[in-house]
Amino acid sequence: MGVCIVGWAHSRFGRHGELDLEGLVDSVTRQAIEHARVAPADIDATWLGNLNGGFVPDNFCSSFVLNADPALRWKPATRVENACASGSAAVYAACDAIEAGRARVALVVGAEKMTAISGEEVTRVLANASYVKEEAGAGMTFPGIFGKIAREYFARFGNHSATLARIAAKNHRNGVSNPWAQVRKDLGFEFCNAVSEKNPFVAEPLRKTDCSLVSDGAAALVLADEQTGRALPRAIRFRSRAQVNDILPMSRRDASAFEGPRRAWARALDEAGCKLFDLSLAEVHDCFTIAELLAYEAMGLADRGAGARVVEDGTVYPGGRLPVNVSGGLKAKGHPIGATGVSMHVLAAMQLSGQAGEMQVPNARLAGVFNMGGAAVANYVSILEPIR
Repeated sequence: MGVCIVGWAHSRFGRHGELDLEGLVDSVTRQAIEHARVAPADIDATWLGNLNGGFVPDNFCSSFVLNADPALRWKPATRVENACASGSAAVYAACDAIEAGRARVALVVGAEKMTAISGEEVTRVLANASYVKEEAGAGMTFPGIFGKIAREYFARFGNHSATLARIAAKNHRNGVSNPWAQVRKDLGFEFCNAVSEKNPFVAEPLRKTDCSLVSDGAAALVLADEQTGRALPRAIRFRSRAQVNDILPMSRRDASAFEGPRRAWARALDEAGCKLFDLSLAEVHDCFTIAELLAYEAMGLADRGAGARVVEDGTVYPGGRLPVNVSGGLKAKGHPIGATGVSMHVLAAMQLSGQAGEMQVPNARLAGVFNMGGAAVANYVSILEPIR
């Protein structure tokens, strides 16, 4: 039984001083149900993607989704956590329930409130999504982890600081067209490539413009079985989906090889019966610009160590052979942890329904989504297509 996206909603990402986590969840839940043209009573179960880990005191938040409408009371509600892939983990859990016949219509919300604590505390919470014994416990942060990955990549394949700056500049330029993006400003290559007072090193060689943003935000999807979806105004089908998890300790693997993402992409493309360049676009997890560069190679856009080529020749830009992160990616859009994977699926579905506004890729027929938790640990790849 196939699964379709039949409705969605997306909040602006950024600082929401007026909304707590419950308010963020509520802000998209009602909109997604209305957009899907289903009744709240028709929702069979709900899933909430949310990391938390100390961002807010609400550890038990799965039933926040039910507060949006009295008809949702008594529905099964589950919170799902898988680091920065918590949103996709929630999406896949809902897909599993539909494919198993335990639900016909499901509601998935991804949400995170990150700005209620200090920047130092945010860094500590995120670091605890690493292998704490050897990484966070030894003082490593996620910028530090990806800085280490970048240094190892540069040592093998040459200094690609300019490539990372081009990726940052591309995504910031793309983000101008995204009405929900946290930063809608074209920063330009020169600014992103220079170390300055406004763009200092965060974890060398990564500069501030190489790092995603601390964000509040939420996104929501309504999913349905394919038979139900065909009777609704829109239906974007999961042609395939793959989850591949790697071991957590970086000391026991080559983190810069992105082997987990590579396996997830290969499996998803194989199960979809398509090749990479059959895709019209891809939304990939650029928590740091080095992650997007490594994602190019994991996808198969370029051989290992040659990812810079697809930036230099325009492949990944709007109008290129495979545009990547036309939404601005996490770099410009923002990265409210639990919301990210859901947001990526929303944006891909909008493209495939021709409703992406200024972000629209002409004649988009097939989209890839890659969401990642940790340093290439929890890896999710979806291939989406419209069914009419």
